[in-house]
Amino acid sequence: MHLEHVRTFLEITRSGSVTRAAHALGLSQPALTERLRGLERELGTDLFVRTRRGVRLSDAGRALLPHAERALGAIEDGARAVDQMRRGEIGRLAVGASPAVSTYLLPDVLRRFQHAHPKVHLSVRTGHSEEILDLLLRHEVEIGLVREIRHPDIEATPLYEDELVLVVAPSHPFAERGRIRIAELAREHLVTFDRASSYNELTQALFREAGVAPRGVIELDNVEGAKRCVVKGLGVALLPRQAVRAELASRKLRPVTIAGARPIRRRIVAIRRRDEGDPTRTVASFLDLAHDPDTLSP
Repeated sequence: MHLEHVRTFLEITRSGSVTRAAHALGLSQPALTERLRGLERELGTDLFVRTRRGVRLSDAGRALLPHAERALGAIEDGARAVDQMRRGEIGRLAVGASPAVSTYLLPDVLRRFQHAHPKVHLSVRTGHSEEILDLLLRHEVEIGLVREIRHPDIEATPLYEDELVLVVAPSHPFAERGRIRIAELAREHLVTFDRASSYNELTQALFREAGVAPRGVIELDNVEGAKRCVVKGLGVALLPRQAVRAELASRKLRPVTIAGARPIRRRIVAIRRRDEGDPTRTVASFLDLAHDPDTLSP
């Protein structure tokens, strides 16, 4: 049963006239009559009884009517759902993010996205950048927020650069000075986090290049634990600025400049599969929020 046949049947039922139904549907009367005859041939019975005043439903027509109304209603509901999804009003969005991004950037992005798209179901997967890339390639997430990473099947949109900053407790001697030589770190306990993270690689590279070995190392598997150790005076740490913005603002931690050391920065990007084509309205809206500098406010 074709959708056009269903619409024809319902319009004739509503108007009680083949002529009026043809006018309402923008068809010639012969064309509409042929549609009706095609439907009746398909069902093997007459759906209307012809009268001098027009037409009325036959017993078969009355049996078909509620089903035809539900069928057309379902199609129209489906069309509205597609239009809402196209406009980013409903749907699903799966996002993957590296640990630091998911902890310190993503909550604000999700809050603003949910406010703008309350009927879009969000899901978030967390992992190291290579793990998020794998999820993206397997179509398990639509967007990845990761460190800069290259792969022929993805396209990357730069979001921001996060810098590693040396932080100490307010009671530490470095806090008052605010600037030190890198060689002075040889007398300190260094607090590190997540050996598999690229931040750890950048930290180790800095010390190797300077020929400096810290007196001791406290290694944790997450940034929050590393921050707490530094606040408690257990050592110093090179941590992502995005991760310590609140503590720097409240002065629970103090930043220290390393004289002569090159800045240690890591670019954060949003990645998508190349074969996905142009982003949907939902994906584009999410990327706009993730790229908006206001999202990064403390």
